[in-house]
Amino acid sequence: MRWENLAEQPVRPGSDAALFGADAVVTRTVDTPEFRGITFHEIRARSIVNRVPGASRMPFTWTVNPYRGCSHACVYCFARKTHSYLDLDTGLGFDSQIVVKTNAPDLLRRELGGPRWRGGHIAMGTNVDCYQRAEGRYRLMPGIIEALRDHANPFSILTKGTLILRDLDLLTEAAAVTDVGISVSVGFTDRELWRTVEPGTPAPERRLDVIRALAERGIDCGVLMAPVIPYLGDHPDQLRATVRAIAEAGATSVTPLVLHLRPGAREWYFQWLTEHHPHLVPHYERLYASGAYAPKSYQRHITGQVHELAREYGIGPARSGAARRIRPEREAGPERAEPEQLTLL
Repeated sequence: MRWENLAEQPVRPGSDAALFGADAVVTRTVDTPEFRGITFHEIRARSIVNRVPGASRMPFTWTVNPYRGCSHACVYCFARKTHSYLDLDTGLGFDSQIVVKTNAPDLLRRELGGPRWRGGHIAMGTNVDCYQRAEGRYRLMPGIIEALRDHANPFSILTKGTLILRDLDLLTEAAAVTDVGISVSVGFTDRELWRTVEPGTPAPERRLDVIRALAERGIDCGVLMAPVIPYLGDHPDQLRATVRAIAEAGATSVTPLVLHLRPGAREWYFQWLTEHHPHLVPHYERLYASGAYAPKSYQRHITGQVHELAREYGIGPARSGAARRIRPEREAGPERAEPEQLTLL
């Protein structure tokens, strides 16, 4: 296993305690009282801008992920499989063993200034949330945003975290020189459902407060209504309540995404489902019998309902190919083509 030489004591920088093979070096492993139950593995990464595989469904080419693992502990998180690449558990280990790329801001600045970089749109929050609780301790995002601002590099952020409000001034500064897109993930407003499937996240109403705060600053914010959870969050009354709350918060668009269960996430979700809603297991086995995604007919049905509700409440679905943008009072130069819409968290 790749983690055998990690200890509770600091690991000497530059030692052979490698993470991801030659891609990073472990510098320290930290357990701290204010994050009880969570272990941070601090590393110095060797690269930070990642190219999305060509076969991916993602509508963007480049990502930056300052963290691996996520204390949000969403039982359905598709990124759980990535922890297996580190020989770490994709269940509780994904929720509690957080890899922190402590040199992410400096590394990003260096890569953006390199001769090979052509200024492509960079998406953040598409694997794990860059504003999860760890960000309150490590404060990597301000340096990352500053680097993107200074290079006028377009980017977008998708988050369930309220910590993004800390960086509003920086985001506004970046928007004066490049395209900046912000989306918040709110799949439902049912508090009982939230407590069981997203136990480490801010409550849905706190995320709606983020949207309000952004709107008050004149910042456009779209909502990724994800995931819509079959049999637990897809009743018409639930969909209506969620879309209404999103509209009242001032979101500029809502884009629904039905729960998908990739390997790693599928096993953990079914374990949770068996414990909390055993009567639904046969229904899920039929609904997801063909793979990670629910049938197209079901997806179209949910999408149609949400879009109809969005029109009723005065907001529309996100335009294909469009991201949510910050719109500063003064645009710097001619209008740019908008970056791609985030569709997954």
